[in-house]
Amino acid sequence: MIDGIRAGRFEIPVLHEDNHVLVVVKPPNLPSQADRSGDMDLLTVLKGYIGNKYQKPGNVYMGLVHRLDRPVGGVMVFARTSKAAARLSAAFAAHAQDRKYLAVLVGGLHAPRPLEDWLVKDGRTGMVRVAKPGADGAKLARLETRPLAERDGRTLTEVTLFTGRAHQIRVQHANAGFPLWGDARYGAGKPGQQIALWAAELAFDHPTLRERLRFTAPPPEAGAWRAFAREIDEWIQSRG
Repeated sequence: MIDGIRAGRFEIPVLHEDNHVLVVVKPPNLPSQADRSGDMDLLTVLKGYIGNKYQKPGNVYMGLVHRLDRPVGGVMVFARTSKAAARLSAAFAAHAQDRKYLAVLVGGLHAPRPLEDWLVKDGRTGMVRVAKPGADGAKLARLETRPLAERDGRTLTEVTLFTGRAHQIRVQHANAGFPLWGDARYGAGKPGQQIALWAAELAFDHPTLRERLRFTAPPPEAGAWRAFAREIDEWIQSRG
């Protein structure tokens, strides 16, 4: 971490900053961008951070090139120039970046498993469901889930995304019989539980230097993560 941003009750670690990109750790429950709730959002906070730090008058440019669901935290990259935004957006659209998530599942997943489903999003409710191939509006979703540890009827798993569909990890695991712990929307999460899904690693080509950058960040030591603290630390250390 090279810096930390305090925004209300949120602490936002800054992992990397240069003239073209800003890499931070999004806290859980902070929206990636402004939404209908009117709550504080990460994009606006980062614009304020750059404006204050470099005394930039007027509206600061900050490009949102990918998102995390509001209750999900982890590593995100933002673009500081329009050129960087265009190149990063193209890379994300082509899935040229590497994204790995950690999740705690309800149930015992005993072996790596590829998941491939067709997903449809309801524009009115925002809910996503599994559909038959060829269904109206259905998009192919692919990922691989690899168990790292199992304890007390729960599984810590590493998820590698091959597509970037809305709520993909949550819906596909629930459909496979392994809902995410604390997921009130697609699983059996209860009030007060924090969904156990975390964007733990992000690797991408720098938009101007063409250098491959890789960043990792561990989830908070709370909730379902606490039982797997040792395995999470070992996973983070293994990523170099």
